[in-house]
Amino acid sequence: MLLAFDIGNTNIKLGLYDGEHLAAYWRISTERHKLTDEYAVIVLNLLRQRNITLDQINGCAISCVVPPLSSVFLDLARTYLAVEPVVLGPGVKTGMRLLIDTPRELGADRVANSFAAFRRYGGPTIAIAFGTATAFDVVSAEGDYIGGAIAPGVGIASEALFRAAAKLYQVELVKPPHVIGKNTVHYMQSGIVLGYTGLVEGLVTRMWKELGARATVVATGGMAEVIAEVIAGETHVIDHIVPYLTLEGLRLIYELNAA
Repeated sequence: MLLAFDIGNTNIKLGLYDGEHLAAYWRISTERHKLTDEYAVIVLNLLRQRNITLDQINGCAISCVVPPLSSVFLDLARTYLAVEPVVLGPGVKTGMRLLIDTPRELGADRVANSFAAFRRYGGPTIAIAFGTATAFDVVSAEGDYIGGAIAPGVGIASEALFRAAAKLYQVELVKPPHVIGKNTVHYMQSGIVLGYTGLVEGLVTRMWKELGARATVVATGGMAEVIAEVIAGETHVIDHIVPYLTLEGLRLIYELNAA
């Protein structure tokens, strides 16, 4: 079995693959100061709950955008899982050319998302990851990564509003009954949910225009199960929601490098 780690700024997603099948999925909080042994206790307990023994794990893939944790999970794979992991980064085969100015600065999760989206749906395609930030990644018809965009995540944007405005408070991220709100809750839901829908629509339609084609749009990320479904119901630009797209990309890239 393959154990894949998608280490993000807010959450760490773990996926256990039996071949192409996602046999188990977990999400834990990212804590930058945790040690290898502390994370190992969590991982081993999660595996034990599913009656998975360590000798069943014969592969590991890691995507990390939190530099202090890269060595932690590399050590965890080697010490506790007894495998040499594929760590997505420079030198790892990804199956696609990165046609941008700074390939080394591109987040590993964005590479995994782009590769998985292209393998699933062909190109051109746009992968949108709703997480701490909202990242838009564009893959050409030929399967080359050609660029993207980054916007503040809806969670961060909302929290900044709550903290900076003394009379505003957290609200449920759902569609309001009307764009023109009649109370504070609906004002904020309109601005956050429908406003963010406008942001997504605006960037995607401009990308389509630049590409000269209507690329397939795939939504994923830590907020995908919450905000992406709300936004997808309000716009025509999102074609698919795939919550585990990054883990799928890690599995595909692991297989590419193992081969």
